[in-house]
Amino acid sequence: MSNSSSSEEEEEGDNIIAGNDSNRGEYEPPSPSRRMRSSAGDVRVWPEPFIEALAFQVAVDASDSIGRFAVAPALFNLFLVCSTWREVSRSELLWKNLTRHVWNRHHLLQPHHTWREEYVFRHRTHRNFRTRRHSYSTLHFNDNVEDDDDEENVLSCRRLALSDRHLAAGFSDGSVRLFHLQSRIHLYTFLPNHRDLLGRFSCAVSGIILSEIRLVFASHDGDIHVAPIDNSVAARRARYGDALNDGVLVDFSGSNRWWVGLYAGVPGRAFHVWDAESEELVFVGGTLTDSESVMGWNLLTELTNFVGRVRVTNHGLAIACTSHRVMVFDLGNLGFIVAEEAPRRGVLVGSVDSNGESMVLVDRRGMGRVRVPGTLEEACRFVVRGAAAGRMVVGCMNMGFVVMCIEGRWSVWEAENGGYLYDLRERIGAASVMSVMSVDECHVAAWSSGDWSRIHLWDFGER
Repeated sequence: MSNSSSSEEEEEGDNIIAGNDSNRGEYEPPSPSRRMRSSAGDVRVWPEPFIEALAFQVAVDASDSIGRFAVAPALFNLFLVCSTWREVSRSELLWKNLTRHVWNRHHLLQPHHTWREEYVFRHRTHRNFRTRRHSYSTLHFNDNVEDDDDEENVLSCRRLALSDRHLAAGFSDGSVRLFHLQSRIHLYTFLPNHRDLLGRFSCAVSGIILSEIRLVFASHDGDIHVAPIDNSVAARRARYGDALNDGVLVDFSGSNRWWVGLYAGVPGRAFHVWDAESEELVFVGGTLTDSESVMGWNLLTELTNFVGRVRVTNHGLAIACTSHRVMVFDLGNLGFIVAEEAPRRGVLVGSVDSNGESMVLVDRRGMGRVRVPGTLEEACRFVVRGAAAGRMVVGCMNMGFVVMCIEGRWSVWEAENGGYLYDLRERIGAASVMSVMSVDECHVAAWSSGDWSRIHLWDFGER
C-alpha cells in the first residue's frame, strides 16, 4: 500500500472512531468483493457480543503487531462489513477495553467523556506528539524571591511531576509549587516543616509523587511530606529522615501502592521502601550506591548532577541506576533482584526514565536504548548526538515517545521503534530537570537554569 493511501485510510479510520463520518452520507454497504464471507451464514446475524469480541481482538492484534495507529484503520475495515457490524462501534464497553489496552488508560480525563471520546482524545494526542503539533507556554513562579540578581536567593527547580490536571515543581528550598495545567495558574505553594539543617540544600526536593488526590514530596535529608492536592490542610511530615544513619535521599519515586527512596552515603542502605497506604517502612537494603557515597553527601551543600534515579513500573518493579549499574527489583518480593547490569560504557543518569511499561537510558557514547524492565531486553535503540562529548543529557518518556535534551536541543523519538521524529522548535537553554507526564501523555514540562523564573510547558492535547 502506498503512503498516500495508507494515510487516507488512517484519516478515514480517525473519522470512523470519532463518529465524524457525516461527509459519507447514508451508509452504503461495501461491494461483494470487499464483503467478508462466513461458512456459518450471513455475517449480519452474528451475535453482537461475538462481533464486539472480534473487533477487540482485531484492534489488539493491530496494536501489538504494527502499532497504536494501526487500530483505527483496522476497525474502519471491520465496521465496513455491514451496518449491523458498524453498530458495534457505539459500544462503550468496547471502547473502554480498547482504551485500557491500547493507551493504558483506566479512567476518564473528564467525567462527561464517553469511552469512545476518551479513545479518540488519546489517539489524536498521540498523533499530535508524532507530528509536532502542540502549543507552548510558560508558568511563572517568581513569588517569594526578592532579588533576581542575587544568586543566593535564586530558586533552583529540582523535580517536576505531572498528573491529568496539575503540574508540581519542587525547588531547592524544599517548597513545592502546584500549577493548574489548563489555566496555567499557580495555585498553591506547599512548604515543608523546617528543622535543623545538615547543609544548605538538605531540604531540597529530591522527588515528587503526584495524583489528583494528594501530593507526596521528599527532600535530601530524608523527610517525606504529604498534603492534599486542594491544600485544605498544611503539608504534614509523614516520615522523619535520618541522614546520618541512612545517607542522603538522592531520588524518590512511587505509586499509589509504594514509595521508593534511593539513598547514597551509607553502605548497604541504598533502598528504602514504604507502603504508600500505611506509610510504614517495609524494607531497607541494597549496595547500588555504595560507590557514590561522596557524591551523595555533596548534594547537601551543592546542587550537582544526578547521582542516581529510581522509578516504579506498573507491574510492581523498581528500576534504579547510577552511572555504573542498572538494577531492577521486585517490590512484591522485597530484596529479590529481577535483573542487573553494569553497562560497559556507563549510563548518563539524567537520561534514565520509565513510562511504567518500559524504560529508557543513554550511555556515555550517546547510544539510547528502550528496554523491557523485567529482563533488561532491548526493544529498540537510537543515537543522541552530542552526548559522547560529555554534555549533560536530560531525558524522559511516555507511552509512545522519548524526549531528550542536550544543551537546549530537544529531540523526540518513537519509543516503539527508535525512529527519530523531530526537534522541538523552542530552544530554552540547557535543561536542568525535565519530566514527561506518565498519566495523560499530553505534556512535556521543563526548567532551565538559564531561565530560572519560569517553567516551560508543551501541550500536545487534542485540538
